[in-house]
Amino acid sequence: MTTPLHETTLASKPSGDVLAIRGGRPLHGRVDVKGAKNLATKAMVATLLGETASTLRDVPDLSDVAVVRSLLEVHGVRVTEGDEPGALVFDPSDVESAHFEEIDAHAGASRIPILFCGPLLHRLGQAFIPDLGGCRIGDRPIDFHLDALRKFGAVVEKLPSGIRLSAPNGLKGASIHLPYPSVGATEQVLLTAVRAQGQTELRNAAIEPEIMDLIAVLQKMGAIISYEPNRVILIEGVETLRGYDHRSIFDRNEAASWACAALATDGEIFVGGAKQQEMLTFLNVFRKAGGWFDVREDGILFRRDGELKPVIVETDVHPGFMTDWQQPLVVALTQARGRSVVHETVYENRMGFTAALVKMGADIVVHPHGLQDGPRRVARRDLEQAAVITGPTPLHGADIVVPDLRGGYSHVIAALTATGESKVSGVDILSRGYEKFLDKLTALGADFDVIG
Repeated sequence: MTTPLHETTLASKPSGDVLAIRGGRPLHGRVDVKGAKNLATKAMVATLLGETASTLRDVPDLSDVAVVRSLLEVHGVRVTEGDEPGALVFDPSDVESAHFEEIDAHAGASRIPILFCGPLLHRLGQAFIPDLGGCRIGDRPIDFHLDALRKFGAVVEKLPSGIRLSAPNGLKGASIHLPYPSVGATEQVLLTAVRAQGQTELRNAAIEPEIMDLIAVLQKMGAIISYEPNRVILIEGVETLRGYDHRSIFDRNEAASWACAALATDGEIFVGGAKQQEMLTFLNVFRKAGGWFDVREDGILFRRDGELKPVIVETDVHPGFMTDWQQPLVVALTQARGRSVVHETVYENRMGFTAALVKMGADIVVHPHGLQDGPRRVARRDLEQAAVITGPTPLHGADIVVPDLRGGYSHVIAALTATGESKVSGVDILSRGYEKFLDKLTALGADFDVIG
């Protein structure tokens, strides 16, 4: 008998809050990545827009997915298992309003409720956003979202418990120019504009592969969406949408994380399901840093190619080097001979995880206001930081605490790279972005115990 996905999601979380890791052993073996969290959760929200049932395939077994599932069920969507492992079917025929307390209770620390607003305003004429959580990697203001919703005609009312939205006159197409190509705000506009009356023009939109995959989902539902050069997306609103059947794009963030683990531990990891096209920018940096990879039909094999080399990296929106890739890469760069520089231009507080690496013996200096020297491809931002990593430095075991999802993964990889034993606390958060994380570590030969 197959266990329902939402049950295995919770069961696959680390059963304790602390991992005791004995490092110094290269990781070898195969891991498989499934659908991208950043697509699956948004495609699940899109099911609210359809008048018939939708099927999403390769849904990752993650706690964030469980949160979105429970929020959909609270709003009357019937969610069942599909015709293959990892498939979910969503029936939105009985969508209804949910109480503030129910939404708040099921949302937890997730920021996904903000994306329910457009679909719920279309279906019910109202929506509610509780106080939003998420990883503590800097301010993630929802102003972009609220400003966009106002332009569609939504009325925003701030309450002590959160934000209530209504659309007394319905939603109408709008001309929107994002001050920054925010992924979340682009998703908000797409999910709202597809059923708004008239045409919406979105300028300075995010164009990540997960955004393109969401557009593919919406087009399957009957939406009319076109993409023009220079980050312009045009959406012609339609009266009704139907359900979809879609297989999610692979999770390139997880794929890059395992690639960096092979680089840091001097191991060899085959990442099943990884594809070259969506990882071109990462693969270039991986090769410059001394990595070797082999693109195959069913995935990509990653390992070192001799001594690691220093690199200069600037994070940016797609097609730049993703911010989620820099944290695990920094761990590998502690083992590179020379001076590496990582400019973080997307989030203003994403270098906090390096304090644990310094505790483990790394030579990392964080410049809280960035660095002025040297040529730059990405324009400087007021909020940016920079980390200068000088190596190679042997890492040793230490007691460290997970700060956020990608930083937490990086801490685990640092502990696996280090000699001696480390105790990594707060690992439960890894279940948000890494499916069956402990099982994968075991398959790669990691030596660890769960304490709890």
